[in-house]
Amino acid sequence: MADLSRLRPDDRADFDAVLRHALGTADIRGALGADPTGRAAAHLRAHALAHADDIAAAADEPYRSYLAVRRAARREARGPLGAGNLLTALAVLTPLVAGTSAAALLLIGGLLHVADALGPLPGSLVAAGWTLALVAAVTGLVTLAALLHTALRRRGAPPAAGQVEHARLVWRQELLDRGMLPHLRRHLVPRPETAITPCSPPGTLAPCPARAREDRTPCSD
Repeated sequence: MADLSRLRPDDRADFDAVLRHALGTADIRGALGADPTGRAAAHLRAHALAHADDIAAAADEPYRSYLAVRRAARREARGPLGAGNLLTALAVLTPLVAGTSAAALLLIGGLLHVADALGPLPGSLVAAGWTLALVAAVTGLVTLAALLHTALRRRGAPPAAGQVEHARLVWRQELLDRGMLPHLRRHLVPRPETAITPCSPPGTLAPCPARAREDRTPCSD
């Protein structure tokens, strides 16, 4: 069974967008600016991409909600009845085929009656025609009822596209706050600080290092 929390390939673009936004935040940009070669930024970005699933796991719950809303919207987009394409086609075509066949049988049976054709064939054709007409009427009513039920269920609800976009934005924000930023900050290369060379405390005879004397650090004589 597939791991539902694993980042989908079609969501990698959103992950990259969140990563770019995170790298542009003030503290991370300032820390990376200490490396003029840009290697620290490239390394941090590559590390985040290599651990995309681990980062995405921090926003697992909103990601699952986003996937559920997206799947529901795709199912609704397949057809007005909310079923598979085959069932939808059958529901629409059955009344049409049954009605057309009923009209043809009734017409042929009526013509045979007018022509005084012998045998049970005219009556059988007329009976079959009325049976198909009943089938067409029943299936047509069922299809119409399903369409009305779907329309009433959707009335007043936000559009599916709006629900999907809202869930996507919620997931991206959670991915940024709970996953991406903490991960990048944990793996930032510490900014090199200017080393402070300690000198001998007052009252000792230990000489100062050469660098301290050059920096004119007060030391003992």
